[in-house]
Amino acid sequence: MVSENFLAGAKTPSSIGRIVSVTGSQAVVMLDNEVEGEGQQDRRAELGAILKVDTPSSALLGLVSALSIPVPSQKEGEAEVRVAEMELVGQLIKDEDGSVGAFRRGVSGYPSLGDLVEVASADELRRAYTWSDVQAVSIGTLTQDSSILAMVQVDELLGKHCAILGSTGTGKSCGVAVVLRAILEQNEQAHILLLDPHNEYASCFGESAEVITPGDLQLPFWMLTFEEFIEVIIGDTNGKSHAVDNLAEIIPIAKNRYAANRGRENGAVIKRDVDQGGYTVDTPVPYRISDLISMLDERMGRLENRGDVTPYRQLKTRLETISGDPRYAFMFGNLTVQDNMVDIIGRLLRVPVNGKPISILELTGVPSEIVNVVVSVICRMTFDFALWSDGAVPVTLVCEEAHRYVPNNPDLGFGPTRRAISRIAKEGRKYGVSLCLVSQRPSELDSTILSQCNTVFSMRMSNDRDQAFVRAAIFDTAASLLDFLPSMGPREAIVFGDGVTLPGRIRFADLPEDAMPQSRTTSFSENWQQDKSGPLNLVKVVERWRAADATKPQSGVAADDSAPVTDDAAPDNNPEQAPPIPPQPPQLQTPLPQPSQPQTLQPQTLQPQTLQPQTLQPQQSQIERPQLQKPLGSPQLQRVAPARPPSGFGQFPRR
Repeated sequence: MVSENFLAGAKTPSSIGRIVSVTGSQAVVMLDNEVEGEGQQDRRAELGAILKVDTPSSALLGLVSALSIPVPSQKEGEAEVRVAEMELVGQLIKDEDGSVGAFRRGVSGYPSLGDLVEVASADELRRAYTWSDVQAVSIGTLTQDSSILAMVQVDELLGKHCAILGSTGTGKSCGVAVVLRAILEQNEQAHILLLDPHNEYASCFGESAEVITPGDLQLPFWMLTFEEFIEVIIGDTNGKSHAVDNLAEIIPIAKNRYAANRGRENGAVIKRDVDQGGYTVDTPVPYRISDLISMLDERMGRLENRGDVTPYRQLKTRLETISGDPRYAFMFGNLTVQDNMVDIIGRLLRVPVNGKPISILELTGVPSEIVNVVVSVICRMTFDFALWSDGAVPVTLVCEEAHRYVPNNPDLGFGPTRRAISRIAKEGRKYGVSLCLVSQRPSELDSTILSQCNTVFSMRMSNDRDQAFVRAAIFDTAASLLDFLPSMGPREAIVFGDGVTLPGRIRFADLPEDAMPQSRTTSFSENWQQDKSGPLNLVKVVERWRAADATKPQSGVAADDSAPVTDDAAPDNNPEQAPPIPPQPPQLQTPLPQPSQPQTLQPQTLQPQTLQPQTLQPQQSQIERPQLQKPLGSPQLQRVAPARPPSGFGQFPRR
């Protein structure tokens, strides 16, 4: 046991202990016993605190990762040995006059045994955590000292991708909004595309955001690759190889026909055969669904296909159903096919910006079975735009609920979506495309894609698998900070990576009330104290419910059904009142004939002349063998005439 005299040998008023052990990235500090006295709160070695060790060339900074008392005292007042473990994270380089200068990650020189240890001052922390670069933005404050701003460097944050991870209810959406708002305040000509699956970010950016809903989204079907188009039209392709092969043959022909028609309209001379070559199934040029259907009709009408037309008919029905579904209007809704690819890319990627540097694509109204297809098209189009523009316009893609699109299990999700996001993660920084992944289940994220994110914001996580996954994905000397994940408060995060000067525990800045994401947890106790039977019109709720899944618009009856719902005189405050029954169609209101009327059973209503043998002779002659057509009038064949009708019916005339 080390005596108190050893600790008091060269102690200074500001020191809290001295180095007793040093390894490659860690050091052990034996703490002074009297540091815990009154008025010494600023000199306490707490978990997560930053300590300083003076060396001749620099001031080393270390993060307290563990505290312990190896041998507890058995009697009151007996001295104890208290130990703090710290991880060496960086250094403040000393100038020639001995004053500390700029902060540098890593350690170039190690402390010696017996070197005094102090708690880093506010000025030293400010030098360590604050970027001097003009491209750094403030996103909050340090948990250790709220007077010190937590800053991130925009180029390092976006250029090498980032991730924001945390359980539901930890303020993850607020953290995303804070980071993006801070970036947009200093970069008014930014190009950010946010995929919003829950419609919660529209109010966060005010007039700076271009909000795109499924109602005004334009994403034509001809911009889809063949694999994406098959996912929309066919879905599961097991046992449907015939339909896939047919589409692979007729789609290039449809593209050539559209190009030929456009050429004739523009006065160009088309010398090549429109059904031969020119385009592939993946070339992003317009074509018409009507051309696909007409070509299927042609194939069904051919003699060699007349024996098996079921696959063609099923494919035609599927094309007609999907193209007429109002939920797919953003893909198939235009009456005329136009080459508006430039306008679509310009609106999504904000080229030009026009005062709105961020576009928010709300995905709630998109049919759930094709959400992955929409995300695949957006991600692929973003990378292709950056590739073919040589990175002239850097773009940031923010992917909320990323575990849906790039799951850790390769058998789940949609293959093209995974490949598109993976391509951005691996090659995007070369062409000016950055990726920001946001997820509440990091353990379900693709580990390869997450490892490409060099800056990670980890918020509270209570799941052991999520904690272990994040710990395995982060390679940093201060990885012990992840031990705080289960105990952190709302809107707190531990940030690692190249986007920050030093790993640390931060708290995101507060958002204005009108800029809060629409993701607050519903107050059950507050809402259940109010009577909801009056204001809520259940009829309207059911109508919206049905309209979302309608395959085709109602005609005639829809106008009658809407009358009771919009009627202000209807007593909405009576929950037991049944919704009014819509009137019957006029054609069903005509009274049916009464059974007592005998005219419905009179023989003249079933005249036998329709069953006379002479009326059947042409049909019989078409199906019988030629040698049986001659004796049609023989008595033997007359016996196959229809049997005697029941009494009350007319008799067949005798020949």
